[in-house]
Amino acid sequence: MTRRYTARAAVTAERDARGRTRCTRLRSDGPLALRETAGAVYLVGAAAGPLGGDVLEIDVEVGPGARSAVRSAAAAVVLPGDGVSRLAVRARIGAGAHLDFAPEPTVAAAGCDHRSVTEIALAEGATLRLCEELVLGRHGERPGRLHSRLDVTVGRTPLLRHELRVGDRHDGPAVLGDARAVGNVLLVGPGLTREPHSEEGLAVLPLAHPSAVLVTAVAPDAALLRRRLARGESIAQVAASATGPAVAAASS
Repeated sequence: MTRRYTARAAVTAERDARGRTRCTRLRSDGPLALRETAGAVYLVGAAAGPLGGDVLEIDVEVGPGARSAVRSAAAAVVLPGDGVSRLAVRARIGAGAHLDFAPEPTVAAAGCDHRSVTEIALAEGATLRLCEELVLGRHGERPGRLHSRLDVTVGRTPLLRHELRVGDRHDGPAVLGDARAVGNVLLVGPGLTREPHSEEGLAVLPLAHPSAVLVTAVAPDAALLRRRLARGESIAQVAASATGPAVAAASS
């Protein structure tokens, strides 16, 4: 019997009358289990996957003035199955609020066919740190097919439209070369650099929005990828170091 999940998890963080952030909604569903800790809300996989045929959704809402961090307990291994697997992450960040969304890497196992969409809507004055890491196949194997899309808006204005496809005719030397891992960190907030920077495997690119920077890195493995992304973040935040910690830093 083929296993398929259709599941929707949700988390809402709100600021109370004392200025503290409270988690007012925490809904788990199927393989998507959410656990609250002192520092973050963790996504804990309650089943293997995503597997082909799974349709998973995660809704995140951060109310005005609140601060929330979302993590995962382990990497997600996308596995083949009966059809295409799909994951949709939708986040709404209120005025003056901050979201730090940084799950562990996604591993595109051989034979998988996966679609991932992340949609984030920021109110004016909201800040964001979003980290996405992708590993192309497990050790010694080629990756399956994966299509990842990121759409971010501030108010009604598009901030970023970013798309990556691997494992099909859109993949090739001009896209990732021989890299086995690729990742991005999107920072939105004051005090970020306005100077572009590039070096081996790393690019720091200020966006058209005056308070947004995209850090992109590629690497032969996940460990080096994470180091390069961390370096890119430090470069992006250099303008804030003279005045205090950047708002894009991880929150608790």
